[in-house]
Amino acid sequence: MLGDEAEVIQGEKKITVLGLGNILLKDEGFGVHFVRWFSERHSYGPEVELLDGGTLGYRLLDIVTSTRHLIVVDAIKLEEEPGAVYRFTREEMLLRMPDPTTAHEVEFPDVLAMADLMGQCPEVVFLCVVPERYGIMELEMSPSMSRVFPVVEDLLVRELAMLGAVERGGS
Repeated sequence: MLGDEAEVIQGEKKITVLGLGNILLKDEGFGVHFVRWFSERHSYGPEVELLDGGTLGYRLLDIVTSTRHLIVVDAIKLEEEPGAVYRFTREEMLLRMPDPTTAHEVEFPDVLAMADLMGQCPEVVFLCVVPERYGIMELEMSPSMSRVFPVVEDLLVRELAMLGAVERGGS
């Protein structure tokens, strides 16, 4: 279930799917919208936690450091076709992330940098979509963003399967 604190079998750390973004800013909310949509269509055991990470900044640190595998779903600003979907490893994403900022402006790269400093950064994969409209105060996403839900869904289901997660009941 979305946002539930899942009990982890035999003390094993879990797989966390984290949707990031601000749903008030149109396409920037892609990750949050997608994780909510995905959670209504798929059910996994307690080893998989689906979370709306929104724009929580350092409040995500406990979530990041308490998981074994982190799959981040987010929008990414690139000069590419809107709706283009990318899968990046953490190393590949580091090439596209801004440098860590100050404590007054916390971004997700800062959270990963802090987890790294603590020696508790999990294996991270990013599933990202290029937004059509970014930074516009509007709750609904652009049609090109909604159309890629099935593409990102397929990528996420494959990522989870590679990590050994088994879906309960199917979609």
